[in-house]
Amino acid sequence: MLSRAWYWFARNVVVGFCKLFWRLSVVGREHVPATGAFVLAPVHRSNVDFAIVAIATSRKMRYLAKDSLFKYGFGALFSSLGAIPVARGTADREAMRQLEETLRGGDPVVMFPEGTRQTGPVVETLFDGPAYVASRVGVPIVPVGIGGSERAMPKGSKMIRPVKITVVIGPPIWPAERSESGRVPRRAVAELTASLKDEVQRLFDDAQRLAG
Repeated sequence: MLSRAWYWFARNVVVGFCKLFWRLSVVGREHVPATGAFVLAPVHRSNVDFAIVAIATSRKMRYLAKDSLFKYGFGALFSSLGAIPVARGTADREAMRQLEETLRGGDPVVMFPEGTRQTGPVVETLFDGPAYVASRVGVPIVPVGIGGSERAMPKGSKMIRPVKITVVIGPPIWPAERSESGRVPRRAVAELTASLKDEVQRLFDDAQRLAG
């Protein structure tokens, strides 16, 4: 209970700042499930995206975040806010275990399907992680486009800029039903990732247009 209260407080402070500084707005929030687990899958163009996507829901979400963010004394803070460290570039089984455990417990998680920050208007290759986890647990993926965050804090920048940012949320994408054995076919994961890529690109285009 205390951890959720702390998350709620921190989330409201962050979202309040984003609304004032970046004139943050959201379209499609009705697509976010009010109950039950899901994987929130946003496009990733800036370090501020972690804060921006908090506007999607007031429910506590756990974030998959690169382990380097947990250094320099910030580990306790990020952990208290629900972040799950992942060793980038590796098959981090402990991170996947925590993700699945969270989803099976009914809570949502945030996974950036591009893996790391990218640049430009085109969504390139996505990792299969979100599709695999969603298929394993049997929960939907909620795709998200973020427009303006790359201008707010470009890759390599240490300063934020007061530009307009818009978040566009799409309808949930459900994975195919698992086989009787419970295994998740690679083909099904690949097809889900392809569908996610198309939808994230569409939402990203809309978000950029609305952000101006």
